[in-house]
Amino acid sequence: MTESSRRNFLQRSSALTTAGLVVAKFGQAAAVQSSERVRVGIIGAGGRAMSLINSFSSNASVDVVAIADLDANRLPKGLAAAEKNQQHRPRGEGDFRRLIDDNTIDAVVIGTPDHWHAIPTILACQAGKDVYVEKPDGHNIVEGMRMVAAMRKHKRIVQMGSQHRSTKRLQTAIEFVKSGKLGRCVVAKAWESSKQGAIGFPPDGTPPAGVDYEMWMGPAPRRPFNVNRFHGRWRWLHDYGTGDLGNDGVHRLDMAVALLNAACEAQGDQQVGFPSSISAHGGKWYFDDAQQFPDTMQVTYDYAAGGHTKMLTYEMRVWTPYRYLGHSEGAAVFGDRGYIVMGNSNWTAYGRGGQVLGQGEGDSHEAPHVQNFIDCIKSRQKPYCDLETVGHPASVLCHAGNIAARVGRTLKFDPRLEVFLGDDEANALRTRSAYRKPWTLPEV
Repeated sequence: MTESSRRNFLQRSSALTTAGLVVAKFGQAAAVQSSERVRVGIIGAGGRAMSLINSFSSNASVDVVAIADLDANRLPKGLAAAEKNQQHRPRGEGDFRRLIDDNTIDAVVIGTPDHWHAIPTILACQAGKDVYVEKPDGHNIVEGMRMVAAMRKHKRIVQMGSQHRSTKRLQTAIEFVKSGKLGRCVVAKAWESSKQGAIGFPPDGTPPAGVDYEMWMGPAPRRPFNVNRFHGRWRWLHDYGTGDLGNDGVHRLDMAVALLNAACEAQGDQQVGFPSSISAHGGKWYFDDAQQFPDTMQVTYDYAAGGHTKMLTYEMRVWTPYRYLGHSEGAAVFGDRGYIVMGNSNWTAYGRGGQVLGQGEGDSHEAPHVQNFIDCIKSRQKPYCDLETVGHPASVLCHAGNIAARVGRTLKFDPRLEVFLGDDEANALRTRSAYRKPWTLPEV
């Protein structure tokens, strides 16, 4: 969308809001005309992308006009879901670049595997489109940095899909922590203890008919087709994913940081940004399969900014069938007067004697997060999970934790350059050793 057309869109939206208020005044439902909706293209039609298709196409302020997926077997289901919700069928594409090149599309939604987050985001920003991209922001630290640079340069709204940021549950917990009732807080914790399964050692095979497997591999090295390199299992391999730390851990770490920063505000401390050091211990201690990331892990992040040291820890045990602190996955912040524990549907704060200081609840559905993104497209304000200030820092925690586990030592981190100090081996893991042409990381 050009700046001229964007101004026209915002003017039309303002006029439509006024008209909607007039209609609502007389007791009628205020409808949003299709010509005034944010025109959205969605990349992906399965997994998280299918949930996003439903959430965006169900939003009265959105018109999903196109969906792209390189798997022709998945695309019809995504198109049908959008059609059911918005009463007209988007067009289907096999190549996401057709959405990027469509000047009538205002925003792109990216629900792809991790290795396909950065390139579409950067290209969309360069094309003048706003972006909603699933977590983590990129496959590695350098990709995330390049995404942030594209967002800044082209003045785009980019929301990362850590939807907890927009939930009533997290918002009320943040307000509670800001009250100062927990006292002085210096420690936060995040964890994953929900049981997952093994992926075995299946043999290589042939890509299913209708799948553009060459594009599926994208910037990753060319490998034979294997079900472990495809839908649902790619996240456990270094070429494509970021393990469970980048899959589920990013949510819990971001929740812990949000609560810890609320505590910093209450006690007058500088908010935590990037950690100053990262250490990790763990490995594949339970599953005997082709996974390349740890199934058991402990990561410690130290924050030394502003002279008030804080510590964040992350625990992963993806083989335990029971809860920890009352939740299979969650976040907590500990103070000298009390502590708060947050799961996926509620939070509770406890005092020194175990008494309940506060409680809140709410689900984890992304609908409010989608609405926040749409609102920010119109207002040009930062969304709740703004890529630069929230999404990328949370993603760096995941990437840095995985790198520390791979090299097996404590890493010192330069928050300005986003590099590891004096560690060539760790810095080599900040990006791919090579990007397979033509899918090189775009320059910004």
